[in-house]
Amino acid sequence: MRVHYGIALSLCLLSTPALALKCNPEGTQMEMNQCAADDFAKADQALNDAYQALRKKYKDNKPYLKQLKQAQRAWIKFRDAELAAMFACDDEMRMCWGSMYPLLHLYEKETLTENRTKQLKLYLEKGPNPAAGAMESTSQ
Repeated sequence: MRVHYGIALSLCLLSTPALALKCNPEGTQMEMNQCAADDFAKADQALNDAYQALRKKYKDNKPYLKQLKQAQRAWIKFRDAELAAMFACDDEMRMCWGSMYPLLHLYEKETLTENRTKQLKLYLEKGPNPAAGAMESTSQ
């Protein structure tokens, strides 16, 4: 019976926020990895915010929303494939990239995500086809 209490206590301690890893850019590799994870989470939230803003702005344009959804799903597949290519490895990732793999991977994922967010914000600002707006302004 004591073994079960010990396991239960261990599980409780491991799940407490007090033991959660905190970002420290000058700390251990795990702390720096946490910084990268936090930065990616912020970038991902900004992407989701831009995507939702587009959906809200064009809520009555069903064909556009359908294509936007397909484009976003395709972009996620592209992002993941791009990361796989960047970090291609015949062996286990840690064997190729060492302990810095999570940090490097998250940094690149954050960069790709920020670039996509810029693209979606451009659509918010200039419409779903920014080039069409540019062509209209030059023809006047």
